[in-house]
Amino acid sequence: MSCNCPLTPSTGPTLASTCGGSSFMLFMGLLEVFLRSQCDLEDPCNRPLPPPTVNSRYDFVVIGGGSAGATVASRLSEEPRFSVLLLEAGLDEPTGTQIPSFFFNFIGTNIDWQYNTESEDTACLNKDDRKCYWPRGKVLGGTSVMNGMMYMRGSRKDYDDWARLGNIGWSYQDVLPYFIRSEDNLQANSMDYGYHGVGGPLTVTQFPYHPPLSYSILEAGNELGYGIADLNGRTHTGFAIAQTTSRNGSRLSTARAFLRPARNRPNLHIMLNSTATRILFDNNKRAVGVEFVHDGKVLRVSVAKEVIISGGAVNSPQILLNSGVGPREELNAVGVPVVHDLPGVGKNLHNHVAYTLTFTINDTDTTPLNWATAMEYLLFRDGLMSGTGISEVTAMINTKYANPKDDHPDVQLIFGGYLADCAETGMVGETKGANRTIYIIPTYLHPKSRGYLRLRNNDPLSKPLIYPKYLNHPDDVAGLVEAIKFSIKLSETEALSRYGLQMDRTPVKNCEHLKFGCDAYWECAVKHDTAPENHQAGSCKMGPPDDPLAVVDNQLRVRGVRGVRVADTSIMPRVVSGNTNAPAIMIGERAADFVKRTWVG
Repeated sequence: MSCNCPLTPSTGPTLASTCGGSSFMLFMGLLEVFLRSQCDLEDPCNRPLPPPTVNSRYDFVVIGGGSAGATVASRLSEEPRFSVLLLEAGLDEPTGTQIPSFFFNFIGTNIDWQYNTESEDTACLNKDDRKCYWPRGKVLGGTSVMNGMMYMRGSRKDYDDWARLGNIGWSYQDVLPYFIRSEDNLQANSMDYGYHGVGGPLTVTQFPYHPPLSYSILEAGNELGYGIADLNGRTHTGFAIAQTTSRNGSRLSTARAFLRPARNRPNLHIMLNSTATRILFDNNKRAVGVEFVHDGKVLRVSVAKEVIISGGAVNSPQILLNSGVGPREELNAVGVPVVHDLPGVGKNLHNHVAYTLTFTINDTDTTPLNWATAMEYLLFRDGLMSGTGISEVTAMINTKYANPKDDHPDVQLIFGGYLADCAETGMVGETKGANRTIYIIPTYLHPKSRGYLRLRNNDPLSKPLIYPKYLNHPDDVAGLVEAIKFSIKLSETEALSRYGLQMDRTPVKNCEHLKFGCDAYWECAVKHDTAPENHQAGSCKMGPPDDPLAVVDNQLRVRGVRGVRVADTSIMPRVVSGNTNAPAIMIGERAADFVKRTWVG
């Protein structure tokens, strides 16, 4: 790859600031200089440049350059007859995000929308004002720039259920070819045959380095009756070192996978720092333009064919509401003129919900990041910086509430530890505490609780009011408590005994009155110290004509207006059983296909 191009000014926060400031300046600052000098990480010649001039009119405007939007824009611009404008509120991805082990560093920075929910009644009760925090990527590539990179499609039953709900053409057999289309699976020969693709833009592979504890967790799963599986293949049940959206030991966001290869197409314009405020409709409710704010100025472009909204589960309903498409009484309440009364916009919002169990192990708490691991990465793209520690391991398991015959597990286990994220001195042996801490984070995949979002006011740049209503349904609480009990059982297996896992038994604040470890205690704990997960979905629900909350049809067209589609996780009638990045990309692939069929045949 060529690197004879001027370095772009760095975007995003400094690595030292993501670690906590001045004491990290020397080591993290030096490391950042070294990382930015690496051609493949900095990639100065392939980053998309803004167009010299913005046209007054495009065939298609794609709103949001995240997991789905980058995919849609790239695929639509393959058709040379189409002119495409992609609007992204954020800037290009910072170099530091390319390092897998830095994936938590960028949460809460300026590449994060930094959403807080409104006060909850049954979750996040120990947080300030009972509000949960929702990080979302405000950057080209969206949340694929700051996620854990796990490539997980969901279960066969997830999609068959969508089809059973009346969404014709969305069964597992219908969507599988679109997962395969994106994929360039570097380990296809060792995965289940017939489920994976090679040659697509999205590289999928395991991280190069696996901490020894990763293998021990797989053994522990085996002791409890769960085998190692390709969780995107024949079965969705079991333990795995997951495949990830990574290439040569660095993150592969959708911007890097789909947009950089397309950057020289004359028919694709990518506008950064451009926040879409609303879609403009004519008297026949046809979308004729898009208004957006760029560098503080309000601009408008007209649309000849369609607008595709790919803002994600928070921004997509917000854009529809700002454009006057949504529940009439809510729009009236904030003074937004109604274009079309569509009751489901912003409803059916839901998310996985989790709880973090903390353990110490009999290993000194030395900082995984140091000059030795940094050199291993800089020279060979290997070692602890080339992965996410034990967060690469995952498990799909059944509680007593799931039927194993369905191959539709209701719990995913997420793990944390051995993350090479920050260091003050870079010396080998720099310690943080006495014993190393690891985390097991059981996550409930099939929530019945449903929340909603609505506009705060009629300023399109205000953040919306988000009401997730976590754990509102007693079945979600019961399922999560079972997941916790399984996680504790896992920690007590023979395979993990040599690590001497000790659970932190400090009572959760406001649950001290209950006996530690009984069901009532865990029910209290999950409501007070909720881990809110980041797999938001459902707020522009896809459904048949007789579904009162359906926002889009099975071609992702917004009901009641013309020339608008939504393509991202907001269209999911029910969130899939697993991480949502791969499904968002699949939805983007499908949307581009629907659009091409409409306008090319």
